[in-house]
Amino acid sequence: MTAEVLPSWFYPPADGWVAEDLDRLPPEAPRRLELVDGALIVMSPQTKFHMRVIDNLTRVLRSSAPEGLDVVREMTVTLGRRQRPEPDVMVVREPSGAGLERTTYRPEEVVLAVEVVSPDSEERDRRVKPERYAQAGIRHFWRIENENSRPAVHVYELDDTTGAYVPIGIEREKLRLAVPFPITVTMRELLS
Repeated sequence: MTAEVLPSWFYPPADGWVAEDLDRLPPEAPRRLELVDGALIVMSPQTKFHMRVIDNLTRVLRSSAPEGLDVVREMTVTLGRRQRPEPDVMVVREPSGAGLERTTYRPEEVVLAVEVVSPDSEERDRRVKPERYAQAGIRHFWRIENENSRPAVHVYELDDTTGAYVPIGIEREKLRLAVPFPITVTMRELLS
């Protein structure tokens, strides 16, 4: 039996992976990679639940977001030298149509970060990434869990006093919020 050799691009540089390295990977590298705590993470294929919730949430957020905000999916946010996670959905401050060549956002541009939890990302989506987003000053964070094939949206807001997220609520039927902008969506709409 011969040992498989990983492609040379997969081995970290001598000083470890940094945020800018994601833009220098060769075309044969997987399309969906993120950098969390200096570790390169290759994301696994998504479930239909994951894909459906992301697609529909992106549509709903785009129709609700006021002028000057854009909604992007599966793009990274550079939180620091060794932190470039990829939220499933982000609402960002950016004029419509601007920055079409960009590959990442800065934390001060992110109004809302959303993670749809998958079995392979539970620890990152529930603990690691929210902590990093809060430390970077991203004001709003939603975590969407699959509860018996129905979405449950866990809503958090940054507490300026502690610098950590505080829970605002868990929505299982209808999400109705005034911040970061007015939005109303039923969980049924997220799976339609």
